[in-house]
Amino acid sequence: MKLDSASLVSQLESLLGKDLVRSDATALESYSHDATPIFQGLPEVIVAPKTTADVVKIVNFARQTSTPIIARGAGSNLCAATVPLSGGIVMSMANMKKILEVSKSEMLAVVQPGVTNLDLDQLVEKDGMRFIPDPGSRSVSTIGGNVATSAGGLRGLKYGTTKNYILGLEAVLGTGELIRTGGRLVKDVAGYDVTRLLVGSEGTLAVFTEITVALAPRPSTSKYGVAYFDDLSCAAIAVEKIISHGIMPSTLEFLDNTCITAVEEFAHLGLDTGAGALLLFGDDGEGESVSLTVNKMAEIVKESAGGRGVSLAQDVAAAEALLYARRCSLPALARLGSLSILEDIAVPRPKMAHVVTAIEGIGAKHNLRIGTFGHAGDGNLHPTIVVDKDNAAEVKRAELALSEIFHLAIAAGGTITGEHGVGSAKLPYLQELLGETNMQLQRSIKHVFDPDNILNPNRLGS
Repeated sequence: MKLDSASLVSQLESLLGKDLVRSDATALESYSHDATPIFQGLPEVIVAPKTTADVVKIVNFARQTSTPIIARGAGSNLCAATVPLSGGIVMSMANMKKILEVSKSEMLAVVQPGVTNLDLDQLVEKDGMRFIPDPGSRSVSTIGGNVATSAGGLRGLKYGTTKNYILGLEAVLGTGELIRTGGRLVKDVAGYDVTRLLVGSEGTLAVFTEITVALAPRPSTSKYGVAYFDDLSCAAIAVEKIISHGIMPSTLEFLDNTCITAVEEFAHLGLDTGAGALLLFGDDGEGESVSLTVNKMAEIVKESAGGRGVSLAQDVAAAEALLYARRCSLPALARLGSLSILEDIAVPRPKMAHVVTAIEGIGAKHNLRIGTFGHAGDGNLHPTIVVDKDNAAEVKRAELALSEIFHLAIAAGGTITGEHGVGSAKLPYLQELLGETNMQLQRSIKHVFDPDNILNPNRLGS
């Protein structure tokens, strides 16, 4: 039985207590959007469970009342995956932020979904360990949200992404049933890999209540360098040469001229604003090995066509400045206009030079400013369009340009999202990428986990 908003709020207050329920205008507005521009939808109520039992109660209530429910972490995702376009309940996991266990001997931690990447990483640092996944929003993004979108980051080429570090999950299905998948073991092939299925499911199959993550040894040394090129295509070719030499660095990132200039104006790091592209490269591990790897990469980029100069960071402060140049690309670009639309495609490395050149052409065709940065080593590109949000014609041109960019990625044998997720932003392109048979399979999976379609409806599998 579908409830009106007032009844929905009052019944949830009776079920959970008033301290876990909010329906004031300020709260509803705060949870009406995530970090994705343009998309917005007003929820009817916000709930903030403290325990797994609370989550089970909320999901069962949502099922009984046919109420849509969206589980949400920090709302830092960039694909409109947590915008309540269907109204209903937003379930904030902010109260479930305990680090339940850290086991150095097993190199793992057990956490609730509201724990941030940075909190966990800083906690395990004293034991010589680290949590590998490092999205740009790592200081605020939650591990539950990372699992939901299978978030990536700067270390993806060498170490993998979130999906490579999830050992087990406790989760509540759309039926209200509680399941545990995986466990504490690196090796476990009993039955279907439901853990891996849930990673990246964007809250459409289950709500995570406990996450067991693998940790890694903290490297003793890291070293970074920066190279400048005439254009992004030359930088992409240099990346291909580095990988072809059998080098798998921990960091291989790039910025185009638009990004370089924006970052320099924002952070004043002494970047070469006359360059068409910047390539940030680095490695971590044992001292001598790291030096050999980074020095070899420096030699390769020096010999590459279109190179304008290479330098190595001489100390930790200089290395941190280089990493900051990459991490602050989005806020730097955001200062150039009232609306910045950051996107996320990935293409095979051999196609990267062609694709970045084509993106520049798309920007020129639509008379748009597009800054492209990203993870060069794994072909993950972040074309970012900066426009005036009050200029309807310009916003429309941006939408047309993004559509062309998604089609370009698919045609190149790539994907419409490498690490941000599909959400609502890229859902219109999912069938073109996957095909009808695969889409139908996904709908069937969704029905098994969430037969009443209450978990984040009208997205993946719906």
